[in-house]
Amino acid sequence: MSDLLALFETRRSVAPHLMIGLGPTNVERDRLLRIASRIPDHGKLTPWRFIVFEGNARVKAGTILAKRFRERQPGATEDMVKVEANRLARAPMVVAIVSKSAPHFKIPEWEQELSAGAACTALTFAANAMGFVTAWLTEWFAYDREVLAAFGLSPEERIAGFIHIGRASEPPVDRPRPALNEIVSFFEPQD
Repeated sequence: MSDLLALFETRRSVAPHLMIGLGPTNVERDRLLRIASRIPDHGKLTPWRFIVFEGNARVKAGTILAKRFRERQPGATEDMVKVEANRLARAPMVVAIVSKSAPHFKIPEWEQELSAGAACTALTFAANAMGFVTAWLTEWFAYDREVLAAFGLSPEERIAGFIHIGRASEPPVDRPRPALNEIVSFFEPQD
């Protein structure tokens, strides 16, 4: 248990451009996705799903991003377009967590969206526990309906996050964290 707590106490994101090496094997990938699907899900609605970008699919997704970026930014330089084309190819594997919340008689959409966020968190920690580094990002294309349609999302679906998974090119350095006295309060009932 202490190893798990140490992971929670020391986990940090690593920028995708600092990721190297091979991503998860098919067996590791499937295990990660099973773990990510075991998160709290009030009503058993499964208000999320996963899209995996690995191998050459990352490059093909980049072609979609580059084309759309050119349309949105007609004055963009070729170097700028190249950066966008490489967005999903920086890490060996990227998993999009798609939020598919919908009105429900009992479960508020907000709770369904939080469940999708929990899937992002579970996937991140599971990958870290397997020795990978991660980054949970969205970036501009997570909000572009044309890109999302090209990635197979319906108009009602949104991206909760793109989880980039790889190996660290160098040991991650921690960043300052908030002091508990800045983020914690205690409820004191009024008599």
